[in-house]
Amino acid sequence: MAEAVVCFVAEGLEEFVSRNGEYLSEIRDQVQLALTELQLMRSFAKFVDRRQGDDVEARSWVSRIRDAAYDLEVIVETYSLKVVLRRKGVSQTAMKRYACMFIDRSRVRKIESKICDITNTISELRLSLQTNRIEVLIPNYLPPRDTEHHPHPIVGLEAKVEELVMHLVENEDPVIAIWGMGGTGKTTLAKEVYHHNAVRRHFDCFAWMCISEEFEVRRVLEEILVQFISPTNEHREEIASMDDDEIAGILFRLQGEKRCLVVIDDIWTNQAWSLLRLAFPPYDATGSKILLTTRNEEVAIYAARYGFIWHCNPLNWDESWELFENIAFSGRNDRGPEIFERMKELGVRMIRHCEGLPVAIVTLAGLLARKKTLDEWNRVYENIHRNYIEGYTSVHWMLAMSYDDLPYYLKPCFLYLGQFPEDFEIPAKELTQLWIAEGFISLAQQKQRLLATVEDVAYNCLSELVERRIVQVGKRGSVRKIKTCRMHDIMRELCLSKAREEDFLKIVNFSNIGHEPTGKVRRLALYFDGNDVELVSSRYESHDHVRSLLFFGPKNWIPKSTTYILSTFKDLKFLRVLKVEYMVREVRLPTEIGNMLCLKFLSLRKSNIIWLPPSLGNLICLQTLNLDFCHSNDRTPIIPNVIWKMEQLRHLYLPYYSSSSVLRLSNLCNLQTLSCVSSDFCDMSDLTKLTNLRKLGIRLSRPVQNLEELLRSASSTLNRIQSLFVKNDVGVNIQEEVMQIVLSCCRIYKLKLYGPIKELSTDPQHYPNLTKLSLCECHLEDDQMAILERLPNLRILSLQSLSFQESTKTLVCSSGGFLRLETLSLEDLETLEEWRIEEGAMPSLLQLGIHCCYILKTVPHGLIYITSLRDFTIGRMPRTFYSRLQEGGEDFYIVRRVPCLVLGDVHEE
Repeated sequence: MAEAVVCFVAEGLEEFVSRNGEYLSEIRDQVQLALTELQLMRSFAKFVDRRQGDDVEARSWVSRIRDAAYDLEVIVETYSLKVVLRRKGVSQTAMKRYACMFIDRSRVRKIESKICDITNTISELRLSLQTNRIEVLIPNYLPPRDTEHHPHPIVGLEAKVEELVMHLVENEDPVIAIWGMGGTGKTTLAKEVYHHNAVRRHFDCFAWMCISEEFEVRRVLEEILVQFISPTNEHREEIASMDDDEIAGILFRLQGEKRCLVVIDDIWTNQAWSLLRLAFPPYDATGSKILLTTRNEEVAIYAARYGFIWHCNPLNWDESWELFENIAFSGRNDRGPEIFERMKELGVRMIRHCEGLPVAIVTLAGLLARKKTLDEWNRVYENIHRNYIEGYTSVHWMLAMSYDDLPYYLKPCFLYLGQFPEDFEIPAKELTQLWIAEGFISLAQQKQRLLATVEDVAYNCLSELVERRIVQVGKRGSVRKIKTCRMHDIMRELCLSKAREEDFLKIVNFSNIGHEPTGKVRRLALYFDGNDVELVSSRYESHDHVRSLLFFGPKNWIPKSTTYILSTFKDLKFLRVLKVEYMVREVRLPTEIGNMLCLKFLSLRKSNIIWLPPSLGNLICLQTLNLDFCHSNDRTPIIPNVIWKMEQLRHLYLPYYSSSSVLRLSNLCNLQTLSCVSSDFCDMSDLTKLTNLRKLGIRLSRPVQNLEELLRSASSTLNRIQSLFVKNDVGVNIQEEVMQIVLSCCRIYKLKLYGPIKELSTDPQHYPNLTKLSLCECHLEDDQMAILERLPNLRILSLQSLSFQESTKTLVCSSGGFLRLETLSLEDLETLEEWRIEEGAMPSLLQLGIHCCYILKTVPHGLIYITSLRDFTIGRMPRTFYSRLQEGGEDFYIVRRVPCLVLGDVHEE
């Protein structure tokens, strides 16, 4: 990955010189010379990247080029701290810490000397490559535009699903094991079975657990229990306080009383099964079952010795070709018939090497889908044929080839995904923010792609990884944008293998005490439970070269010592990324946080932070700051009025409640996300200056003075808002003010309203772009449903507790209403007794959810007219409601044709 490192460091230097040229007088010449050498090195770096797989000398070159570029980056950032100290007033602590480096000319000369040494190293490497007659390749620096991703169809699966469903529902097999080598589609098969209609109707409780090689039994059993009973927050805390035997006992009893299905995905050893098996009833229990997947035949035999084993065979030839053709030739009818036939011939030869493994076929097809010419297809075939002759394992070199084919700007983006735990659902927005903070996305890329923001560039990079079938889409949002993503476990293995080769990141799992990082650690991902935190300080506090530190632990974890968790970071002065979330014990953020002047991403989301130090204002390089804390009712966080100093901030997440004085935000002209600004501790007039805002959350805790004048002044800001959240904590007295704010944001496509509002605008054209709407405690009159159903582009609608007044007993969806609605959720509508759907209403509906509507008698008869409905989920409803929908029930005829009907937990009255 030498090319990527060289390019990103060079682009970062170019941006730095452009932005701070007037402050570089002492080292300007050295920086320019280093920049020239890096630019000359780019084409050589690309070539040695291609050779390093089978060439020891090339791997050595890559390592030396990468280290020199990184060292240069650190030196220039060190100098940039001097620039910061000259331009900004920072705390005395930070001044003492850094200013000593620039007291006199002799220290400047040392920096000059270091830059010259690194420049000479890069120059010598380049000359060495020239001497060895390395050809110069001109890289294509303009990445291709993003195109829409169409997911590939499931091939050869239907019959397998039906047979496994029969074993679960009709046979007495207590354990069913799906066994097969990696990449054969075990997890896909298990998911189809798990969501099958017959399975959902047969079982009462469901749980799905992905098991890593190293797992904690207690956490697995606790999570299964949580999925079974969907507890309240208070009940969750009660479960967390139980000992292991209590949790196992509750699980044991529950599975004896109800028919429960547990899926354990990717279990590796007999020992792991033995540890988990103790919490499940014996084989003569009534109806509860376990479905597991494993790559190990011995585990399948051991776990299902009284059950059924399904061998997940590779796809046959016809299935392999259908899957390949659907992806590789999708939308490609622009070729002449002779070329097309030749490509088909090459495709036939190539997929023989995939050995029927879906993951290899999908990856190969995704690679070829981007190859436009016959020559490119021939080159891919020659690579495959050569690797086959040399005896490499098909699936691994197929995936490795897809990585090698990535352009330089995508390789670090892909490797970065390896930090997230196995089967982790990665939020797309947070991922792109992390990429930007790491420097993977540059202004140069933004200009080349002619895109509005670097966030757009980052999202396009994610879309391209999805299009190449390297990354999978988890969820999509209301306008079809990627909301979450994940990696196939085999693709993750490749990712981690390449990351180790490139010395890109280190993962430390504290349950594996022997796993110690070696060499220069630039990115650390720490996996731990609440008992492991004190181990952090003794291992990593002296690693000055660490640039990224991500913590991954259980949600709502309670560290034994909160002193360690943040005070140890005082020496990580070049850290760019820090992510520490879900600490529920009260924490006072240490003053030393202000020493990390290079921080660009800081997330303390859902942590119980009660105090932030004034030194936080030193972090003037921050681009993303997430202070969306959890808090107890009696203590709210104190935030110093220093955020205004962070002029590079692009995304700011504030807590709902704070004991702070008024925060000044008017300086934050680059801000795109502001959530949630409160009239309690923010000056609402600051919004007039934030002209780049795209996402805005507002909490109204008291009436806003001169609101009409403020809205007029802020019109240029509000006209750009795409996503709006308004929380009314005052009540009915400011209902009209809430709607004034909403109507001032005329281009929003996502809107969430929490609290009383007077009424919606009767003219749907006031919301021409609105695609997603969430309402909670709005107390609307029931006639407002007629306004909602006329919104022209609404695709997602969520109606939550008291969306309508308590007197509202009936809701009606009229014929011709909700023409584009695809997802509808009714939740906690506790006064709703009847819901009617007229023929012709909601003709595009795909997903429907009903939860906690306790007195709703039945599903509407009109659902039979909605032939588009694919998923219908019901949860926490009375037992009589479920019985009417089950086979033989009064309302079964309404839902019998819905492909996926999920009947969740019963609400016991």
